Amino acid sequence: MQRLSEFALLGLLGLILLLEFAFSVSSGATSGVLIPLGGAAGLVALLLRSRFRTGSMLWMIGISLLLSFAAVPLASVQMPGLAEAGALMVLTISVLRWVRPLSRGILLAVAALIALQISAGLRSDDMAATAFEILFFFGWAVGAVIGSYLRLQQDRREAAVEAVRRSERLDLARELHDLVAHHITGIVVQAQAAKAVGEQRPEAVLPALDAIATAGSEALTSMRRLVGVLRADDQASRSPGVALADLRVMVERFSAQGPRASFDIGQGVTSLALPPEVLTTLHRVLQESLTNVRRHAPGAAWVEAALTAPPNLVRLRVRNVGSPGDPRITRLGGGFGLVGMVERVEALGGRLTAGPTPENGWEVTAEFPAALAARGK
Repeated sequence: MQRLSEFALLGLLGLILLLEFAFSVSSGATSGVLIPLGGAAGLVALLLRSRFRTGSMLWMIGISLLLSFAAVPLASVQMPGLAEAGALMVLTISVLRWVRPLSRGILLAVAALIALQISAGLRSDDMAATAFEILFFFGWAVGAVIGSYLRLQQDRREAAVEAVRRSERLDLARELHDLVAHHITGIVVQAQAAKAVGEQRPEAVLPALDAIATAGSEALTSMRRLVGVLRADDQASRSPGVALADLRVMVERFSAQGPRASFDIGQGVTSLALPPEVLTTLHRVLQESLTNVRRHAPGAAWVEAALTAPPNLVRLRVRNVGSPGDPRITRLGGGFGLVGMVERVEALGGRLTAGPTPENGWEVTAEFPAALAARGK
């Protein structure tokens, strides 16, 4: 839809440019070439605005001012370029929406207004100048309002996305904090036990030391993942993790309420000693994926979930068939739940992808390196 609107806009300005070119040819005046020249520069600026927003606006402002002052000694030029003015108005929307910081976008927008007013005043006779100045001002004002509104919506979404990411990091920090505390508690208990039996049963000390070393290594691994993440809520529920059986139970409960769902655990998965933080993350991804199916794809025929262990990977794939999901979510680049899943998976060294499938469905895939999943490193 966005591409279609852009093509329609370029087509409209191109049509105006052709009409201006025909007008300049019919007038027979050499100076009439200034009108389509400004429109052509405007189309070039619009084509380049997605990559060079500031540069395109400065280019158009400079061209507009140059043509305006060049038209002063040419009395035969009786109107400013409408395609040129339209390009400046569209560029005003673009810079107010995307250029950062906002102060730079405002300066560019004001400069565009000045260029429009100069174009109307210098390239029109006294009677037409006022009409063009008012017309261009209202056109610019509409563009400024649209650009400001789109920027406000974009800023709100970015703030919401950042809040979701921060919340997800804090949730992960709580889990890792509890895991570290669990490991360290085990180290302390085993060290005390080794001290108590060391004098009477020296042969029991070595196994206890091995257990202490293993628990210490796991604690250090979890601590490395915890660094830089703050614990926000001391009242949050504490859970050291979930089991593979919990994933199956979740899918069975979802299937009982519809649509039908299946969950397969591939060969080799059960032999991996998945660390608790990876299991809880897989649990969260599965939960969020099933929730999104029920919320955004109620017409799905069935849902397939599978946890597999392909070479060098541990992969969770959730796929629904028969409904591609809410197109509004797709246009926005995913909902906030998807943002949270990406943040959590990437924080543990994994990768998450989501998108439509050729079978008119939607698929979410979370992958962890096998070495990370198996050893917790």
